[in-house]
Amino acid sequence: MNTFGRNLRLTTFGESHGKAMGGILDGMPGGIKIDMDIILRETARRRPGQNHLVTARNEKDIPELLSGLTDDMITLGTPIGFIVRNTDQRSGDYGEMAKLYRPNHADFTYDMRYGLHEARGGGRASARETLNWVIGGAIARQLPCMKDISINAKIISVGGVEGTTEEMSAVVEEAMKRGDSVGGIVECVIDGIPAGIGNPVFGKLHARLAQAMMSINAAKGFEYGDGFSAASMYGTQQADIFTSKDGRIYTKTNHSGGIQGGISNGMPIIFRVAFKPTPTLLRDIETTDKDGNSRILKGKGRHDPCVALRAVPVVEAMSALVIADELISQNIVSEI
Repeated sequence: MNTFGRNLRLTTFGESHGKAMGGILDGMPGGIKIDMDIILRETARRRPGQNHLVTARNEKDIPELLSGLTDDMITLGTPIGFIVRNTDQRSGDYGEMAKLYRPNHADFTYDMRYGLHEARGGGRASARETLNWVIGGAIARQLPCMKDISINAKIISVGGVEGTTEEMSAVVEEAMKRGDSVGGIVECVIDGIPAGIGNPVFGKLHARLAQAMMSINAAKGFEYGDGFSAASMYGTQQADIFTSKDGRIYTKTNHSGGIQGGISNGMPIIFRVAFKPTPTLLRDIETTDKDGNSRILKGKGRHDPCVALRAVPVVEAMSALVIADELISQNIVSEI
């Protein structure tokens, strides 16, 4: 599937080493002023080549907006099309990989599904696809109803280490020296959402967030509120007791992570996403070719040693798309 969303729908295209990435955001109401600087700020946060801890691929990632806007950047209510040209591909790095199955990549499964796979950078399976999501999320954030909703994600652990930025960076650097990679956990807090947003049964708000997060490359786990730790708690420990102040009902604690019964309860929505280590390693590794012969894959190319680092703005963007979609579906477009 290349389309995400129900009322606010993002359809994307492009391969990592193709000519361009791009998409169409459909469902944005008309009459909304779009600030290009906000879009550029978000793409810059995700952009490769920023420092020695991320891939050295150098892309400016400046989108060209093609449709759906007036010259004054006012939405027309029609599909907003955008494109970003790829300028720093090195497809030669992947020549040998076209015949081999890289461990923990989508090469084998794409072959089984489509009869071939794009070895150059992984094609549609590449994390470069998330550039489209960040652009869509940056536009969705500019809905008036999103004005007072804050969406903030951050790295809370790398390789099992929870510490300062310097301590977590040291873990990544050590992995890089060995030609290895490391995983991490991103936590996101969505604040400012009133109670009553979302749907029960098969349309639960946390289920939609889980789908969004598990669509991100290398995501291996999702939990909200107490998450898996709730399984080792007693009900008396986990209960969110209701109270009120100045006419507002809220809970004293937030074990539920801001969602109960699939619907927001007015407390901050808190969830975490676990990312696996980058599957491409800069060292030799055993594998198999398309004919089933044992081979040694020579690690090369430009890759993030820890994909979780650049996943932070992606987590925020996908959260924005989900929340904006839910608000539009409940006819909440103006400021909350």
